[in-house]
Amino acid sequence: MTDAIARLLPWAGPEGKPCFLVSDGTGYVSRVADAMEAAQMALAAELIAEARRVLAGRTWTSGELHLLTVELTESLVEVHRVAESRGARLPAPADDPEVTGTGDDGGQYDGDRGEGRRGEGGRGDGGPPAMRPRPAAPSPPP
Repeated sequence: MTDAIARLLPWAGPEGKPCFLVSDGTGYVSRVADAMEAAQMALAAELIAEARRVLAGRTWTSGELHLLTVELTESLVEVHRVAESRGARLPAPADDPEVTGTGDDGGQYDGDRGEGRRGEGGRGDGGPPAMRPRPAAPSPPP
């Protein structure tokens, strides 16, 4: 058995809270999550094609645009969750300057890859902390 990791699942729990699975990624729930992620990605691709078709026709109604916007927003939320889940499971190379903050980017990113306890990143949604810009250093007085 490989090392167990926490995986953000592609569905929410009671009260809309994120669900996590701690496993090696080979069990039944992992396979169900993989299948659901694949379905969500396929639906997103279909919605993109539909949006292009509707917008290319230039004969839409406000109701059609509203419905399309609602569906695209829901799909974007799902795809964003899939991206967060997959990104959190990627190993961070020790020599990657964007992750470690040691590159020539001026230290603009803190390199926090969401390791540690979930929900302690200041994002407010219970997910892993996102990479966020650091405040600029104050200028020295003249």
